Amino acid sequence: MTEHVGTGFERGTDGPKVILAGVDGSESSLRAAAYAAGLARRQNALLALVYVQPVIPAGAAMGVPVAGTTEEIAEGIAAEIQESAERLKGIYEMRWQFHTFRGDPYSGLVTAAEELTADAVVVGASEQAGHRILGSVAVRLVKAGRWPVTVVP
Repeated sequence: MTEHVGTGFERGTDGPKVILAGVDGSESSLRAAAYAAGLARRQNALLALVYVQPVIPAGAAMGVPVAGTTEEIAEGIAAEIQESAERLKGIYEMRWQFHTFRGDPYSGLVTAAEELTADAVVVGASEQAGHRILGSVAVRLVKAGRWPVTVVP
């Protein structure tokens, strides 16, 4: 039997400290958030839930108050997450935060991961057909090669 001394490994301290999950209200993003929550709970990591508010040029909005609409989406997602967290209180205890960033989904998640010093990123699989050809946010995050990325169907 070989004895390993001074390897630096300590049970319970070798996993991620911050797990980022991108949420946009879609079914796949909510499944990704649930999966990330389970990872964070088991690893005793901070779960950072991130909603990226799209920035739409004023001309493209055609007079529709887009900023207010995306704020409502963010508030709705935050309320849904808070409600889920309250239901689980006392059963599962975990640390989590909700953040909003502005930009396109890929750039917003990259900025969030950098600013929050994420150790892992969890996103839902794209539900848009065009992404199979052009590349989804998940594929772009994987190709960036900066964090372990889990894509939840």
